[in-house]
Amino acid sequence: MGGDLGPAEVVEGVRLSLAEYTGFYPITLVGNQAVLEPYLSKAGLLGHPAVKLSHASEVITMDDKPLWAIRRKKDSSMMRAIELVKNGDAIAAVSSGNTGSLVASGILKLRTLDGLDRAALAPILPHADGYFVLIDAGANPEARPEHLIHNAIIGTHYARIELGCTEPRVGLLTIGTEEGKGNSLIADTHDLLKRLGSLVNYVGPIEGFQLFANHVDVVVCDGFVGNICIKSWESLAKFISGELRDQLRANPMRATGAFLARGAFDALRRRITPERYGGAPLLGLKGNIIKAHGSSNRQAWKNAIRIANEAIQYDLNHRIEVDVALANEVLHQAVA
Repeated sequence: MGGDLGPAEVVEGVRLSLAEYTGFYPITLVGNQAVLEPYLSKAGLLGHPAVKLSHASEVITMDDKPLWAIRRKKDSSMMRAIELVKNGDAIAAVSSGNTGSLVASGILKLRTLDGLDRAALAPILPHADGYFVLIDAGANPEARPEHLIHNAIIGTHYARIELGCTEPRVGLLTIGTEEGKGNSLIADTHDLLKRLGSLVNYVGPIEGFQLFANHVDVVVCDGFVGNICIKSWESLAKFISGELRDQLRANPMRATGAFLARGAFDALRRRITPERYGGAPLLGLKGNIIKAHGSSNRQAWKNAIRIANEAIQYDLNHRIEVDVALANEVLHQAVA
């Protein structure tokens, strides 16, 4: 209910998911019943055996402060959806609503996996020859070395699901690749990552200009740096798209060339659009939460639902817990 484009796109995303993918778990739409039923009827989903409706009378808006919203809007669609996961009535929750509220309520209600004390957001971004996982993109702005170690493990497993990498290359984002470059957080994390052995395929530190050049499959950073990265990328992508459009329309000759090259431009748009990977999972919780982009359309919703389904089928949380336990033994030995 809280996305920029409203529930119509959510319902259409569900319809596309059920039409395109097989082996899906039942989907429960959480929100105002009177608003949702006409959309469900139009989409042919009212009474569908794989679609349920759970009423929620309130909506957390993009302007609501997270903790205020959690306390005051207990019957919001977001809170009710997370409660379904907490109570075992759903295995995953997907939302395009207020990110801060989703992160805070997910952590408060579901708690972190055993061995973890922080969650992380993991969007997927394009690079020269494919895509990479950025972790963390804003869930934990103030991190310690052990949090970044955990991010490396979480990101490794997620890259195996979404990128199809058997041994994802993991890099630590910093300001220089030379030994000793960066702050104490980077230096300590770098030393610990080298100790993990086969748990993580750590290839070393990387700089900002290497992000989009296919050096790594997983980029590890704290949530403060990661949030700046993801928002800068989204802003730059919009700027380039807008500037390219304006330049190609500047005169008839350019417009003709653009028409002839429209296939290439469409391919570029598909590569850089957030719709391709419609959601960033909030990883590390005792339950699956997928944060879809606030402006998600039906294609983005379809892909966000797919990500939730694949995380469940891969048994992502169990695999993370196993490797985190092994990593924590290494961390304990390093401190001792």
